[in-house]
Amino acid sequence: MTTPLPPNVDTDAAITTLLRECRSIAVVGLSPKAHRDSHHVALYLQQQGYRIVPVNPLATEILGERCWPSLTEAARHVQIDLVDVFRQSDEVPAIADEAIAIGARGLWLQLGVHHNAACEHARAAGLAVVQDKCTLVEHQRLNALDGAAQGRPAS
Repeated sequence: MTTPLPPNVDTDAAITTLLRECRSIAVVGLSPKAHRDSHHVALYLQQQGYRIVPVNPLATEILGERCWPSLTEAARHVQIDLVDVFRQSDEVPAIADEAIAIGARGLWLQLGVHHNAACEHARAAGLAVVQDKCTLVEHQRLNALDGAAQGRPAS
């Protein structure tokens, strides 16, 4: 049984819960180019043990994973817990609708990506939502805080 995720993910505790409870992450806009932020973040998350589900209609495989043209198509084949968005803010409403439709547990808009109305819509549908934050940065920061709180050095 999974723990219900908080709809308003704006505290360290809520973000930690989201990152601990979600194991598969669809990365919408994942680039096959290693110098792109989306690629770097997805690689980091993959190295941390998350299942990465690339969503990019222009690619067939990224980071050793089959790439899907849409969230809807990916969800027909793979369980998706969290949708991590590397797209322009004006594309967020359609992505949020897809995240709701596929039954994702959370919607994460990367640093610089924000859309308040789409986030409120996703929250109203029961998704945990983070906007304008980087998953890599938050994961590292919260792991460092967790290690410090338990007397361990940050990794």
